[in-house]
Amino acid sequence: MLGDDTRILILCTGNSCRSQMAEGFVRQFLVERELHKAAKAVCSAGIETHGLNPRAVEVMAEVGVDISAHLSTNLQEYLNDRFDFVITVCDNAARNCPVFPGRGEKLHWPFEDPAAAEGSGEEILDEFRKVRDQIKKKTGDWLASSQ
Repeated sequence: MLGDDTRILILCTGNSCRSQMAEGFVRQFLVERELHKAAKAVCSAGIETHGLNPRAVEVMAEVGVDISAHLSTNLQEYLNDRFDFVITVCDNAARNCPVFPGRGEKLHWPFEDPAAAEGSGEEILDEFRKVRDQIKKKTGDWLASSQ
């Protein structure tokens, strides 16, 4: 059950695309449910930091979610923090996810890496859109079932 004191960490390899998009959607959905404090406590991080991918920013803006001010954060910054949910969005993050203090639940939602897409600029953007839409559905379904 989610409450206004819920803390969520979303992990990926580089904290540039998938985890950033998931953070944006989770925040948006929590605000829509008037869980404003919880929305502010959503974080994302990477095993490494690759910087915020501009294509992720672009495709999120297309659906009205602004992630342009997000920072690419390293997992090390959160090692001593307590989270109710730690969500990995790629297999590498799932394999390398440390144990966090407390009794948080670990969830694994693997998504393809859109940054690895090849082709024309539009084909790459289409891959970002596909992954964005998958993340939106997964986060929305999870939050709806956690009420």
